[in-house]
Amino acid sequence: MHDPTPDTGLGSFAAVLAGELPGAWTSAYHPDRGGTGDHGALTDQVWDLNEVADTLARRAVDHCAVLTREDGTRLFVADRPGPGEGYLIAAMAPADAPAEAFRGVREPDGIAVAADPFSAAEDIHYDLLPRYDKALAQVHANAARLAGPPSAEPEALVMTWSDDTLVVERPDRDDIAGALTQAGFALDTARGVFVLSGDDSAHQAASVRAAGDRLSQLGVSVVLRHPPARPALGTAATLPPNPPVATPHRSR
Repeated sequence: MHDPTPDTGLGSFAAVLAGELPGAWTSAYHPDRGGTGDHGALTDQVWDLNEVADTLARRAVDHCAVLTREDGTRLFVADRPGPGEGYLIAAMAPADAPAEAFRGVREPDGIAVAADPFSAAEDIHYDLLPRYDKALAQVHANAARLAGPPSAEPEALVMTWSDDTLVVERPDRDDIAGALTQAGFALDTARGVFVLSGDDSAHQAASVRAAGDRLSQLGVSVVLRHPPARPALGTAATLPPNPPVATPHRSR
């Protein structure tokens, strides 16, 4: 069947390039539409912040080609501006990833190649595609994290001051209890709590830091608290004054 699309240098280049790249690729040529440069739906998906992006920002694209691999990877092909022959090749962003998944990911900037599809295929294979694969893996990891359930709040261990002594309720986890013991806390079996004496404040501070480091490795944070203040003996809490009682109105 005759192909009504006229043959162009770019179209021919892209078709041959698709056959030279490793894997199964197809080429789709998007011709000039009467000088309207109406290819925004494609150029908006170009994943680049370097030479290709700069070129697209400076001039409209009259015609272009898109190469698609069997796994969905897409490459954008456009004329290289200026004297001489050559083309610009850039990766296209995956369409199924949310915009937030691209945050913090370095764009796999495109490359300029000579008008030789055989050398261009090598440049793409060894230069552009490795950067694309790395960026794509980061985007997929971000997307999976965004789609997953919200992360649970980290477990916290409360150390409460009792005068100069730190008291910790006996934890259910043996690894947490072991971390406290290694840091110098002693188990008070009668009360079922771990205590850290304050006889030596420097030693006590070092023990708290050591416990915090070990517990952090276990995914447990440390919270230091003071017990609630109690009223002094022989005193009573001040009661709020009684509300005033209105005198009933009497009629004559």
